[in-house]
Amino acid sequence: MTCNEPGCGGTIEDGYCAVCGTTPAVATTVSAEMPVVHGNSSAGQMCAEPGCGGIIVDGYCDTCGTAPAMAAAETAVVQQGSSEGQVCAEAGCGGTIVGGYCDTCGAAPATSALSSLSTRSASTRASGRSVRTGRSSSKSSARGRLGAGMVDVPRMPRIDPATAVMADPQVAEGKRFCGKCERPVGRGHDGAPGRSEGFCPNCGTRFSFTPKLSKGDLVGGQYDVVGCLAHGGLGWIYLATDRNVSARWVVLKGLLNSGDPDAMAAAVAETRFLAEVEHPSIVKIYNFVEHRGADDVTVGYIVMEYVGGTSLKQILRTRRDGDGSYLPPPQAIAYILELLPALGYLHSLGLAYCDFKPDNVMQTDEQLKLIDMGAVIAMDDQDSPIYGTIGYQAPEISETGPTIATEVYTVGRTLAVLMMNVPQQGGHFGALPGPEAEPLLAKYDSLHRFILRATGVDPEARFASMEEMADQLTGVLREVLSTDDGVPRPGMSAYFGPPRGVFGVSDAPTPANIVAALPVPLIDPNDSGSALLATTGGTTPSELEHAFEAGLRSVLTTRSASASVEIPLRLVRAALEVGDPADALRRIDELADTLPGDWRLAWYRGQAELLAGDFDAAYAEFDAVYAALPGEAAPKLAQAAVAELAGAQPDRRQAAHYYDTVWRTDHNYVSAAFGLARLRSEDGNRDGAVTVLDQVDSASALYTEARLTAVQTMLADRTPDDLSEPILRDAGGRVEALRIDSKSRGAHVRIRVLDAALEWLRAGKAPTTHGALLGANLDQDGVRTGLERCYRDLARETDDMWTRFELVDRANAIRPRTTL
Repeated sequence: MTCNEPGCGGTIEDGYCAVCGTTPAVATTVSAEMPVVHGNSSAGQMCAEPGCGGIIVDGYCDTCGTAPAMAAAETAVVQQGSSEGQVCAEAGCGGTIVGGYCDTCGAAPATSALSSLSTRSASTRASGRSVRTGRSSSKSSARGRLGAGMVDVPRMPRIDPATAVMADPQVAEGKRFCGKCERPVGRGHDGAPGRSEGFCPNCGTRFSFTPKLSKGDLVGGQYDVVGCLAHGGLGWIYLATDRNVSARWVVLKGLLNSGDPDAMAAAVAETRFLAEVEHPSIVKIYNFVEHRGADDVTVGYIVMEYVGGTSLKQILRTRRDGDGSYLPPPQAIAYILELLPALGYLHSLGLAYCDFKPDNVMQTDEQLKLIDMGAVIAMDDQDSPIYGTIGYQAPEISETGPTIATEVYTVGRTLAVLMMNVPQQGGHFGALPGPEAEPLLAKYDSLHRFILRATGVDPEARFASMEEMADQLTGVLREVLSTDDGVPRPGMSAYFGPPRGVFGVSDAPTPANIVAALPVPLIDPNDSGSALLATTGGTTPSELEHAFEAGLRSVLTTRSASASVEIPLRLVRAALEVGDPADALRRIDELADTLPGDWRLAWYRGQAELLAGDFDAAYAEFDAVYAALPGEAAPKLAQAAVAELAGAQPDRRQAAHYYDTVWRTDHNYVSAAFGLARLRSEDGNRDGAVTVLDQVDSASALYTEARLTAVQTMLADRTPDDLSEPILRDAGGRVEALRIDSKSRGAHVRIRVLDAALEWLRAGKAPTTHGALLGANLDQDGVRTGLERCYRDLARETDDMWTRFELVDRANAIRPRTTL
């Protein structure tokens, strides 16, 4: 079969062209951003790229190398074909193909090239890890990218390729290290400059930091070199044009040390599988060629897509050089969220990126791409060298090899480096600071918890997948943004259902009503007992066990159902719901071996300890859940309630902090509003308490209760000197604006306002404005008349004769005196 790349003419062998290295068009899904030949329909048009001014020749701009936007879009439609709208074929995904890629995992529709890759990578090395969250949910990846649509990331203009070439390509002496032993090489001494080529004095390995290509060199008979763009950990990067594809811009990545056989092998291995990788956030690999230089040394070069933009390292450096700041947390989080699907896509193919860091991420306009694929390796590869960067690389990788856990570590470190000052040791980033040294972490506790889990020493305690990581980081982003501007940003949880109730509305919370109101962990639909749970009723453990008996015995005799964890977890919850913490703890202990370290056991153990009155133990369990799921509101709400019950001043401050965090982020957690208002009121901050209660939405079933509580808060324990006419009129206006279904409840609230007004008037105070208060004149006779009316309304509503007599007596006693 002949290659259909324009001007190539090579032969397809093993799915690739022997000349240009591309796969046949039918086996490749092309994104709209990729240069594609579209014939001559656009020939002679002006290029639409901002600031370019080139002419479209043979389907590409003769200046910047891009294809016309319309033609590119048309090609994308043609290439996507009937796959648009199909269900993603990736195992366990369930997403939909939109715009040529899955809207969940980011994968392209299944093609022959990708299918062969998936088959080859199926034997990925298992990490054998068991993390605190135990399982990840596909729901998480449904959250949007680019900061879940919540962050406006500054755009970065596309860089004209010709202006990106280095005038004097050199590797600074401070960045020259041996490719084998990593000792400094090529350093100057006694005033003499260091050698750019030579041999490592420590291990004898040859080093060379001199570019092997110059402007005008022809590589592989196809690529005209324009100049050097940069140098990276594995090699020099050159800009070139492709003679065979309408002089499109490409990048040639050569070896930094051409004498290093490991580096050469890594480059060869890179193109074997990376030419098949198709993802909009991963640079496209076109080809691999070799070139014999003037020194008669053959060097290998990877040919890849040109991404004209600015690296995250450069973006960060610009801020550091400007005002000394780092990236704002929302922007840094948005960058990471944009790239997690790409890393997850590589993992789904059995590949590890290994060298995730700001240097290797490029932003063009509003798009991010991983631009350096030199360290990518199959997770089941036991022999190839592992490349990475000290300060980002997981400490255990030399023993375990690349795993999901090592990948998570690099992401966590990168996020930290983008946002804050990470001290350096020996030229590399060292230990991360804590909240005592970094105000950012003190301000955003959830963000701190996220970084702690991602970069934890124990690989098994890190996030289980990029999807889980994205889910929790999105929750953290919601909290960060809401902390900054006070605007709630609720989101669906992949781990918890909604709150089952509200605690602490009219009285202080109790352990029983806290447990009854807290959200319940979602049932895993893939659990073998989920169907049985959906059809079984009952409240107590014994009732549930009886209901399960017929189905449970038949189900548990099978191998698949014996693995069910949802049924015993439901029995734990039943024990809690009937207030039997001892039974709940017994059942939790029985599950400890089946679910070691599972966050749900900690969640239920915390509730059992709360019911048993051990607040310290309960707080510790909820704190463990918070550490595992830093983006969730439920554990913070539980911690706030326990801290409030503990009662000590430090605990009260912590309770107020968590109530505030939860309420700012999601107004569905009304318990947090009442809790925060209660603590503020007890601390003498009436205005702060009322402000929170006023934020309860009018559509909430507790809106009226919140407004009435606000009135009570405004008037509670006030002396006449603490009262004022504006406070009284504000309280009265709030009551008048409410529709209170219960006449007796309405009468009680009106009595509370009028009683306060009467005491104020008796103390010699007088109104300065005219107008009624709850339908009564704001003077003693008018207020007394209003109180009389309220007591008589209450008397008519009560069924108890003696209570009615008492209320009528009160009405007679309070009414103003009259003369006949």
